[in-house]
Formats: sequence, structure tokens, C-alpha cells
Amino acid sequence: MKIRTILIDDEPKALAILEEKLARSFGQIEVVKSYRDPEQALEELSRISPQLIFLDIAMPRMSGFDFLERIPDPKFEIIFVTAFGDYAIEAIKHCAIGYVVKPIVNEELETAVNNAMRNIERNTTQQQNDYLLNNLRSEEGENKKLVIPVDDGLIFSEYKDIVRFEGETGYTRIHFTNGSSILSAYNIGYYYSVVSKKVFFQVHKSHIVNISHITRYFKDGLIELRNQHQVPLSRRKRDEFLAIFTR
Repeated sequence: MKIRTILIDDEPKALAILEEKLARSFGQIEVVKSYRDPEQALEELSRISPQLIFLDIAMPRMSGFDFLERIPDPKFEIIFVTAFGDYAIEAIKHCAIGYVVKPIVNEELETAVNNAMRNIERNTTQQQNDYLLNNLRSEEGENKKLVIPVDDGLIFSEYKDIVRFEGETGYTRIHFTNGSSILSAYNIGYYYSVVSKKVFFQVHKSHIVNISHITRYFKDGLIELRNQHQVPLSRRKRDEFLAIFTR
């Protein structure tokens, strides 16, 4: 039996590597199409009706979880593709949903594919997907911890202790309530894809702010935070931003 499969990842090299690994080792996996744009995948999903999706978590415009939440009734099996340190690995594990970590190791890929095929046969996919979405929604909030990879390990920080994220040429500077900051090697698109959109808002392509730390909005397009920092508000984001405070 062939398993109709699509791949979704914004990185073309990652897509090519995964497709090559699947073609070489898994004859039962039929890759129908690969997507760099999750919006396009959403538009074509009903037509393709995949049984299995390999889904990158950290995509700049739409995270893998955002993608999943856009689908009313996700009946396909999912294998998440993730980077080391993604906070959601535990949530995925608890729901018995498969994942592989970049760079993908053949043994991990084999385990994930075999488990996915078993779930398809058992018809347990819908239940697992619902459970995952419920878990992710319940974990959003100020007390949620973010895992921040640094050179000598990991930093665990609660959302409420983070004032903002600032993009710096492919890196991200994270500013904390105690006045300190750290520079992360992950870009700002990664952080936007993993933080709660109920707690953080991307006011500009280079700035994500904790909504609870906003104290003032200036008509000239600046936002002031509790720590007296001011950050620009993109013109195209103004209506969405102001709507947050008028709901």
C-alpha cells in the first residue's frame, strides 16, 4: 500500500534531503508534492488528500502548529520536523505523534515512518491530532517556558520575564525584565513561530513584543514598553495591533 505524502518546509535544501531519504529507504511512501509555502499547501490539501504530512515546525510566516490549527478536521498522520530545543517536543511526545530532529538521522526517520504507518492502519490519527491541539492551546500563557539555545546549553525563561525579541542580522536579541539580554543564533522568524500569539505580537519584521509590557502607543508609529524602550510599529500592522486593545 502506497502512503500519499506531502512535505512542507520553507528550506529547499531540507526538502531535497528529506525527499531523497524517503525515496531511497521507504518504497511505500509516495511523495505527491513538496511545499515551501504552507499557505499553498493549505489551498491544495483537500485536492491531494494526503495520508501523511512531514511538517516543519519553525517556518517564518506560519509555524507547523499554526498550519495544523487552520485545518478544521485534520485526519492525516503527521511527522513534525524540528530543530533541537523546540519547546513543543514534549507536547508532541505526549500525544504519540512522530517527529524527527534536524539534521535528520536515518534511524529516527525509520522509527517515525513505521509508527506513522502503524497509526494509519489503526485509524488513531484524528484522536492524536485533537489531543495535540488541545495540549498546545492549554499550554499558552504567561507561565509558559521558552527554551532558548545558547552556546553552553539551554536557558529556560517564562514568557512573563521576556520583554521583547529584536532581530539582528540573522540572530535574535532577547530582552528580559531584569534589564539583561542575550543573543540567540536563531533568527526572529523562528521565535515568532514558537511563542504564543496570545502573549507576543510581531509589531515589525525585526521586533516581537510581550503585549503585557506595552505601556504607550505614539501616532508617529512607535510603541513604548515598561522598560522605557521604544520600538517601531509597522504601518501594515497598526490596525491589527490596535484591535488587540479594543476587543
